[in-house]
Amino acid sequence: MHRSGVMMAWNVFKFCTALRGLGSIMILLVLGVVGVSYYAVVITNYGPALAAGGLDTLQALAVLISFHCLLVMLLWSYFSVVFTDPGSVPSSWRPTMDEERGDTDPLTASEFQSDTENRGIRYCRKCNQLKPPRCHHCSICGRCVLKMDHHCVWVVNCVGALNYKYFLLFLLYTFLETSLVALSLLPHFIAFFSDGEIPGTPGTLATTFLAFVLNMAFALSVLGFLIMHISMVAANTTTIEAYEKKATPKWRYDLGRKKNFEQVFGMDKRYWFIPSYSEEDLRRMPALQGLEYPSKPDLSPQEF
Repeated sequence: MHRSGVMMAWNVFKFCTALRGLGSIMILLVLGVVGVSYYAVVITNYGPALAAGGLDTLQALAVLISFHCLLVMLLWSYFSVVFTDPGSVPSSWRPTMDEERGDTDPLTASEFQSDTENRGIRYCRKCNQLKPPRCHHCSICGRCVLKMDHHCVWVVNCVGALNYKYFLLFLLYTFLETSLVALSLLPHFIAFFSDGEIPGTPGTLATTFLAFVLNMAFALSVLGFLIMHISMVAANTTTIEAYEKKATPKWRYDLGRKKNFEQVFGMDKRYWFIPSYSEEDLRRMPALQGLEYPSKPDLSPQEF
């Protein structure tokens, strides 16, 4: 009964194929929110304040510099998620002998009921190909994705092995940017409810009000997602694995918080907060993509 309930819940995603049609609409929606925020912060409020002189100029300069720096990182991270392939199964991939023994992947038991001899070999009946560990089929994209986390309608792409870091950076910079916009517009928002006269046209005032509400809502919602994904990075698990896996005393892929972090963000600290990897980390991609099992719980950084 429990198994059928889980399968029914999971099969709901089959009805989400209509999400493909959203396509560029979601990208335009994101750019629309960015545009409204830019107009309210730069054009309407803090751009003109640069000519005020004194502390007002310094405050406006600090807000504008921070706003533009975060905006660059936000858009860079966002389009990196959108245009980066999350990870496809290489046509030459074959399971190793350890995997073929069937005692490796804790998530294979429910997928290979008909294969009692090699239960560790995962096979996708929709793609007609072998599935590496931590690989899942996306019903929306119609293909298998390496170390799949979820399909995100906001980025119109799957989040998987090769763009998960970019997705996390997108969440981080979105939270920082929307928080900055909300805080910088807070005095203007309060002024809406004061008895004093507010400078500006009705159009600029409405844009400021809308930008504050949108950015406050995004900041609060993104914060929840960011906290959730930080906890999953610390445990080296994905959204799908957290949903599917059975309670086990030791998660096979948990290598410790530091090494779990390095498996997502790489080992070169200079690249941690930009949507890119060093050449050295790119050479470790087989482990990053989930094409390999950890050889032992205390996997060393050289084996990453």
